Amino acid sequence: MTIAQFAILGGLLFSVGVYGVLVRRNAVLVLLSVELMMTAVNINLVAFGRFYDNISGQIFSLFVIAVAAAEVGIGLAIVLLIFRNRSSANVDELDLLRW
Repeated sequence: MTIAQFAILGGLLFSVGVYGVLVRRNAVLVLLSVELMMTAVNINLVAFGRFYDNISGQIFSLFVIAVAAAEVGIGLAIVLLIFRNRSSANVDELDLLRW
């Protein structure tokens, strides 16, 4: 496979993730779309690292995976607390943090 195929796959996955963030109303699905965007970034990092015969792409990919795991833990905890208080995970109804 060529580098262009990986770049196109990463671009398509990232585009689907951006679409999901902009269109979805459920907070859990928004977090899922952010994870999809991070997966697209990981695909591109590993593909370009392999293309240039450099291990830095894989190392950066591991950092992105660690950040994604932390984001899922904290983001899901925040969504669950908001769901307990509001009994809704709709992003449009979240004015809880507004002054």
